[in-house]
Amino acid sequence: MKRFVVTTVLILVCFLLQGTVFHALSFGGIVPNLLIVLTASFGFMRGEKTGLLIGFFCGLLVDVFFGNSIGFYSLLYMYIGYMNGKFSAVFYPEDIKLPIALILGSDLFYGLVCYVILFLLRSRFDFEYYFIHIILPEIVYTIVVTIFLYPLILWINAKLERGELRGGKKFV
Repeated sequence: MKRFVVTTVLILVCFLLQGTVFHALSFGGIVPNLLIVLTASFGFMRGEKTGLLIGFFCGLLVDVFFGNSIGFYSLLYMYIGYMNGKFSAVFYPEDIKLPIALILGSDLFYGLVCYVILFLLRSRFDFEYYFIHIILPEIVYTIVVTIFLYPLILWINAKLERGELRGGKKFV
């Protein structure tokens, strides 16, 4: 129950920060995608199922508040969480290279899918402009924020796991 409450609060805080504070700190209209950082982080820390669930709820928030239809971002974030969950077997808390590489890949995947579905299918073929002015700056900004946000997420996850282990010993 504690993990559910903490995860819900984390999702809401990241969503609010992304939609308010980082909008004020945007560079050329580019905002870091904190929900991808959260979805990817919990995906490879906790596994496919957790990544899928957190991705669904992060995407649902984006769908409800910013999307044109319900389901597009939910599905996209679910894929991101699930695919990052595939790397939970090789996850080591001390290594920051893998999380940064996975978050970079997730943000790139997010940008490319958004381009194909939201722009290319509406006959906007200027991929080079979209990649250089939208996808690449968002990836860089997201990675810079990840360097500071990821250790906090890692610490919260470790604290929750210690609490779960301590709580589990009561019944043994």
